[in-house]
Amino acid sequence: MSANALSGAWAQGSDEIRVGLIGCGGRGTGAARNVVDAAPGVRIVAMADAFKDRLDESRAILAGRLGDKFAVTDETCFVGLDAYQHLLQANVNYVILATPPAFRPGHIKAAVAAGKHIFAEKPVAVDGAGVRSCLESFEEMKQKGLGLLTGTLYRHHTGYLESIKRVHDGQIGDIVGLNGWYNTSGLWRKDRQPQWSDLEYQMRNWLYYTWLSGDHIVEQAVHNIDALNWIMRGNPVRAVATGGRQVRTGPDWGHIYDHFAVDYEYPNGVHVSMFTRQQDNTDKKVANEVVGTTGRAFILPKFYITGANPWTLEGEINDAYVIEHKDMIESLRAGKPLNELKQIAESTLAGILGREAAYQGGIVTWEQVLAMPSLMPKTLEWGPMPTPPVPMPGVTA
Repeated sequence: MSANALSGAWAQGSDEIRVGLIGCGGRGTGAARNVVDAAPGVRIVAMADAFKDRLDESRAILAGRLGDKFAVTDETCFVGLDAYQHLLQANVNYVILATPPAFRPGHIKAAVAAGKHIFAEKPVAVDGAGVRSCLESFEEMKQKGLGLLTGTLYRHHTGYLESIKRVHDGQIGDIVGLNGWYNTSGLWRKDRQPQWSDLEYQMRNWLYYTWLSGDHIVEQAVHNIDALNWIMRGNPVRAVATGGRQVRTGPDWGHIYDHFAVDYEYPNGVHVSMFTRQQDNTDKKVANEVVGTTGRAFILPKFYITGANPWTLEGEINDAYVIEHKDMIESLRAGKPLNELKQIAESTLAGILGREAAYQGGIVTWEQVLAMPSLMPKTLEWGPMPTPPVPMPGVTA
């Protein structure tokens, strides 16, 4: 099916959105449910994962939940590190990319080459090389008329849309400062099984390895970092940061940090603070606060403005997990595909900028992280793969 086949054909009732799921973990399974709930005429028809047990578990969940909207067969299930390549050859026109972030740039590139519309979970890279690849794919997608939606929920969230519109309209005056927080508890971890190689163990615990996840400031806090860039209508030029491991200190937790504090400087000289933490038994705070010359905007968990022009969001908050797919499908059927790849690639790089500033213990610039090489191992084989050392400021380059 061509990139533009959804335009017009759906209006005549002769087209459907045939979804292929690449990456069958919890988020991929959730995204498959969300896209089916988003609009009529959507079916899940193919699945791919590096591990058969993960695919089988997801397949059972989706088959039980989606009914006739789930049309996956044994012939449209693919397993292995190259499973995505086989799925892209199947009869799908919309692919969900939900593998560990390290694989996202290559999967996006392959999906674009295959002429597929894409839902790509955030982030879209873990290093500068991956971001550069995504920016190249963005340009190719524009030429081909392909769409890409990313899992940055806030861009489709009632509270964020209403709040940031008012900030941009000048309701708090000029922005003089901004604070972001993604302070939360720890996440899941899989105990090692005797039959697992080093590579399999790391992939099954991908959160805790920078080459796979980008560290949690990139993998999770990118939601709020994306909001910072959105509010500032640009990207930071440099950052200085601190971070480390206070709670997750053992080898079972890989080599990533469990907390970061970053000072971003934007082109207009405004400094933006970002705090992120994954530690159990600590207070949670996931929010943004914008400080202006005439007021302040508080964004999540509630949405309101204080100062000269007070405002509070009233009414229901939408389910952004579903609405983002609804917005995407509507854009495809209208022949005007959304393409969010550039903005999430830049927000991903902002997360990488904060990470590298903490890892290195110095001032790091946007240009430096954009130029950084790939963290992906040169070869991926089911065998030994030692864990890299924990990054040490003043030592890590």
